[in-house]
Amino acid sequence: MRQSVLTIVLSAILMSSCSTLNQSIKQPARQQLVEEQPVTINLALVRDAQANKYVNLDYGIRLNVQDNRTNTKLIQKNDAMLMGISQVQVNPNVSSFVSESTRRYMRTMGFNLDSDVATDYMMQLKIGEFHVDYLSGVGWNGTVMMNLEVYDHSHKLVYPNIEIVGRATMSGSPSAYSVANQVINNAYVAALEDIDWDRIAYFLHRANSPQQEANKQVNGEGNTALEHLTVHWNINSRPQGADVYWRVISKTPDVKQQNYKYCETTPYETTETLNIKGLTYNNAGNVQIEVKCEKAGYYSQTKKYDILSVIDEGEVSYMFRLVKEEE
Repeated sequence: MRQSVLTIVLSAILMSSCSTLNQSIKQPARQQLVEEQPVTINLALVRDAQANKYVNLDYGIRLNVQDNRTNTKLIQKNDAMLMGISQVQVNPNVSSFVSESTRRYMRTMGFNLDSDVATDYMMQLKIGEFHVDYLSGVGWNGTVMMNLEVYDHSHKLVYPNIEIVGRATMSGSPSAYSVANQVINNAYVAALEDIDWDRIAYFLHRANSPQQEANKQVNGEGNTALEHLTVHWNINSRPQGADVYWRVISKTPDVKQQNYKYCETTPYETTETLNIKGLTYNNAGNVQIEVKCEKAGYYSQTKKYDILSVIDEGEVSYMFRLVKEEE
């Protein structure tokens, strides 16, 4: 009887030890399963732009975003996770997020997006890097790098290829993915703040005078100060009734020479804007207007004006004293 009781007690002890051993063996497997659970990173615009900073711009702008990342993983390195990086789900995807949030950021500042395809400028963002990593001794480190270009409505590059960078760092444990979430969002908004928005707005605003946009070319679509500069013409002759013509004489390849264009007979007085394609304030010193006056029975006469003086004075004025031809 005593032997039976002893046998039962020993069996119970042995079963309890086996159960404890099984639990200790299964515990690492459960821990590994927890580590392999997918992680969700929610991308968000965590800081707003300055509201209405660029209102009443003369031209709109379109936005094109390209995802040029060679490594599209959001978490590329975590040197404290021996079992490897957990599966990461990004909500929304990076390309959609950058496009939508940048548009919202720009609209808040007052930019007019997608207003007129014919006159809109184009801002192109190329995503090069967009990731957050964990480094022992440093913590979570986020990096966002994008290349920015701006083209005018004729697809001419006006804002050269500029690299914009946003970085953010925050301490935390290697499994603190909520911290990683904050870091990548802070890095992204830092990249947006790294953009020279004043310079972009400059191209979308017509200057008050040609001197303020000395290199901006006339293109015939009314988006330069030169094309809105009014010039007063006052051409007369003695005797009156002579025909008035004018043409462009150019020493710069940016501006083409033109044939004579008929105006009216003297006295000729009008107010017109300058619409000489390729003209800028800086190349105006190499461009002239030639006015010709003709009347039957009289010698033709011409008068030249430097465009630069016409721009500064806003006037083309002359009295032709015609001389009779010898019979």
